[in-house]
Amino acid sequence: MKVMKTSALRFHSPFSIAILAICILVPFQSASGQKKKNKKIAEVPVVQNIVISENLMSLYRIVIPASATPQELKASKILQDYLLQISGAALPVITADKSVSKYEILLGQNERLDQLGITINFNELQADGFVIKTDSLRLIIAGGNKNGTIYGVYTFLEKYLGCRMYSPDVKIIPKQEKITLSIINDKEIPLIKFRDAHYKVAWNSEYSAWHKLDHDAQGARPAWGSWVHTFNKLVPPEIYFKDHPEYYALRNGKRTPTQLCLTNPEVLKIVIQSLRKEIAGNPDAKYWSVSQNDNRQYCMCDNCQAINKQEGSPSGSILTFVNQVADQFPDHMISTLAYEYSRKAPATIRPRKNINIMLCSIEMRRDQPFATATDSMSLSFVRDVKDWGKIASDIIVWDYVIQFNNLISPFPNLMVLQPNLRFFVENGVTAMFEQGNREVGGEFAELRTYLISKLLWDPYANADSVINDFLNGYYGAAAKPIRQYIDLMLEASVNSKQPLRIFGSPSDASESYLTPALMEKYKELYNEAELSVAHDPAILERVRIARLPLSFAIMEQAKKNFTGDNGIFIKNGDKWIVRPEIRSMIDPFTDLCIRQGVTKMREWHTTPDAYRADMYRLFYQGRNEHLAFNKKIILVSPDSTIVPAGSWKMLNDGIRGTNDRENNWFEFQGKDLDVIIDLGKVQKIQHIECGSYQFAAWLGILPKKVEFFVSEGGKKFDLVGSVDNTLPIDQYDFLQKDFISDFKPRNCRFVRVVAHTIGNTPESHPGAGQAALMAIDEIVVE
Repeated sequence: MKVMKTSALRFHSPFSIAILAICILVPFQSASGQKKKNKKIAEVPVVQNIVISENLMSLYRIVIPASATPQELKASKILQDYLLQISGAALPVITADKSVSKYEILLGQNERLDQLGITINFNELQADGFVIKTDSLRLIIAGGNKNGTIYGVYTFLEKYLGCRMYSPDVKIIPKQEKITLSIINDKEIPLIKFRDAHYKVAWNSEYSAWHKLDHDAQGARPAWGSWVHTFNKLVPPEIYFKDHPEYYALRNGKRTPTQLCLTNPEVLKIVIQSLRKEIAGNPDAKYWSVSQNDNRQYCMCDNCQAINKQEGSPSGSILTFVNQVADQFPDHMISTLAYEYSRKAPATIRPRKNINIMLCSIEMRRDQPFATATDSMSLSFVRDVKDWGKIASDIIVWDYVIQFNNLISPFPNLMVLQPNLRFFVENGVTAMFEQGNREVGGEFAELRTYLISKLLWDPYANADSVINDFLNGYYGAAAKPIRQYIDLMLEASVNSKQPLRIFGSPSDASESYLTPALMEKYKELYNEAELSVAHDPAILERVRIARLPLSFAIMEQAKKNFTGDNGIFIKNGDKWIVRPEIRSMIDPFTDLCIRQGVTKMREWHTTPDAYRADMYRLFYQGRNEHLAFNKKIILVSPDSTIVPAGSWKMLNDGIRGTNDRENNWFEFQGKDLDVIIDLGKVQKIQHIECGSYQFAAWLGILPKKVEFFVSEGGKKFDLVGSVDNTLPIDQYDFLQKDFISDFKPRNCRFVRVVAHTIGNTPESHPGAGQAALMAIDEIVVE
């Protein structure tokens, strides 16, 4: 287990109490597990403080091994630089083959340790663990053979000298006229061997090193040659599918390039050959992915199904296949997914020792710790984690920590992060990928990255103290109201007992943690927070950025409500106008997002400017009580039994669909839309339109053509307009299109709209062969 010790120590930092609360006190031991009995050490007669520097001067030098590794050299420069910033004293860096002094800071796997009779079990420290200890007047920071010494230096700076790195742009480096240390005897060995806090905030080389994360400044993972969803990369459909459809999944009697047929021996040969080429191009990478594509359309041929039936899970055919691949690469780790349909462990097949299981928690609720939730999904997930833990020797969990549908939305899950990590560690998980926001920004992005990083290193740290430490350091005087905001929202979410899910929305939370009454309290707390730091422009900007999720939630709920006190539009006499609060909110909100560098509002789409454009589109279209408004609709297609009862009434309810597919879109799969609207009486019309959206990554495809018809009697319809879609299917951003027909005025009572689906998605689409989703909203007649 991870062990730490903090002995009596004189701190000069206001953060020291919080940090002490994180530590577990245990005695430092030698490699043999017994207290040191070395004669030289035992002869030290008194315990004395170490004065590293005083009044810009220091007797100390930093000693590195004579043949220092690049990591040890880097650690010495980091320590030298920060000691200079803190104290003004410039400590020289020398190698261990130089003369010995009693005033030394020994770094790394240093031969000076043997000379002094100081024993450290470097095998125990593994790659990233470290020891920080004093010995007589010396300070020792020595770590494992990867980044241990670097991590030890940053921990020393943080724990003992009060330094903080809250974000790449916000650091606390306290000045000290005198650096005095008492006895230190710490050892830290991480339980989680691979740690990835997947936030853009962490894509900074110093931030990653400071917080002990396993990715580089671009978010890449050097130890991984390939990451996930690699079937199509290993057996490219554009090369093989035309001539060899049998290499791919059988679905409903037809081969489609959604997944591989894992019992086809030729597929195994191609995968091994492709992987061998990839490894040759990057021989230093240890982990290589052979894993399912990101869809649920796995092969259902007789051979694959026979294995899956015997094993009780599609993981059976996957693991049978990947075991054979792993046998060909005994010096590498072959990673495969336990994800969605393959999450359940197989009954009898066991992964090879060089197989990594990437286990994903995508379906789970986030308002309760996994281990204590009692809903059926949570219980099955806990079972799966435990089952994989019994049979796999190398498991990485892919966890999800934000609301992906709405990256900036409030998402009160901070207090389940730690119990979930502890649950994973206690069930054999040795690696964690915490998927946050790969875009810039997001709700409390800096706080979340900081907290997750601390908990990845030590799942048993005091999370509450870590949060408070960050809030005080990052938001200054605004920390108190922001903490009250966090706690109030968390309490409301827990008390509501409503599930918190990563694909939810602010509208989903309108009866739990984002009720109108709570929203007013949240506004008051942020008003207080802004007022408390009004004198400090830099911190005020951070507070306003922290407020963005609240503003976003207000606007998103307004879209859903559409009219009234909490909607976009309110009545002014007999006219509908944009509610002033919403109109005044959108531009400052968008401008601040752009100033912060926010790239996307939702996981795959919607830039801040696109979000503003969508709002202004709504403002312009307004609440249009047109000729077809709330008139009777006859649904010809799709059949009313395959869609929610009465859902087609949204087609002419005066409420527009937006760039969120949850907002007022009439959706269905694989069918044309064919509706007739009875205007109630014969009248002149000259304009018909309807809107649709395309989000191809989720099967949402624009109709290939929309036709408009009119009739006086409802029997014979005349075509008055036809609009073809000219946008390609491979545009995966979320986009909206209006199909509009203007024509010479016609007398009619009945309007017919027919929108033609493309049918099934083509072979080039990630969801090849599946029925396309059509979404239509607001048929406007004027």
